[in-house]
Amino acid sequence: MFRKPLVLLAPLLAALLLPGTAEAKRTHARTHRRKPEPAAEPSATPVQPAAPLAPGELPLAAKGVMVIDALTGEELYQKNQEQPFYPASTTKILTALLVIESGNLDQEVVVAPEDTKVEPTSLEMKPGEKYTRRQMLYGMMLKSANDVAMALARDNAGSVEAFAEKMNRRARELGATSSHFVNPNGLHNKDHFTTPHDLSLIARAAMEQPFFRRLVSTETYPWPAVSGTVELKNHNKLLWQYPGCTGLKTGYTVPAQQVLVSSALRDGREVISVVMHTDKPGIWEDSKLLLTYGLAHVRSLSTEY
Repeated sequence: MFRKPLVLLAPLLAALLLPGTAEAKRTHARTHRRKPEPAAEPSATPVQPAAPLAPGELPLAAKGVMVIDALTGEELYQKNQEQPFYPASTTKILTALLVIESGNLDQEVVVAPEDTKVEPTSLEMKPGEKYTRRQMLYGMMLKSANDVAMALARDNAGSVEAFAEKMNRRARELGATSSHFVNPNGLHNKDHFTTPHDLSLIARAAMEQPFFRRLVSTETYPWPAVSGTVELKNHNKLLWQYPGCTGLKTGYTVPAQQVLVSSALRDGREVISVVMHTDKPGIWEDSKLLLTYGLAHVRSLSTEY
């Protein structure tokens, strides 16, 4: 929960007011009042300095994390894994999974006016333009394009609302029962949330799809814009920075802060890491630490895809 910004000035105000006066008491009450927050509301507070570590605890900036064995689903490390957080663009993992499972990826999608009415990031598609589902998946996952996610959702289910119903149904099937989705791109909505545990389940299911694996491990992709080919670069820096990285997806909004689902494969062993509500260095440093920890503690010795 947030304190009102005025709380930072409380000591100064107190010094300027006579102790014990009615005005001083009213000022104290105003500056110490907390904003009410529903019990189910995911955390949206700024990242705070870490408390002293407990024995065996990793030094992480993230408020919620999960590391699992990609083959077996075994939980290897967790922190607040059942707490709801805003997922931002990691939502697109589930969007891509639904589109891929529906098949016929070379089917063309005609961009509709409503697809383009979203906030950045976008590929600035125009109504009437045509792209295959396969091309759109690359645009959505590498560029994190919100307009592309809208077009894929409408194409898949007829409307964003109907697609959200499919998202929630598929999440429940995967065991992600503490999540609720209202859009395909992760733009902020207080009713759109998931947990580190649930997000790891969704990511694991997606990584079982060969095309999804190829998609999220792609570093660059030539996007066939009407004005000419544009090279899209994957937002996931771990593809360059962490040996063996196989994906997955970044995310950011102000309420969600930095979010990253990542994966790495070494010596036939693969793990999936989820970090939620972390800071800008933490999105990478937390994930590297968790992937390294997971690879050192995973028990299965061979993974085949």
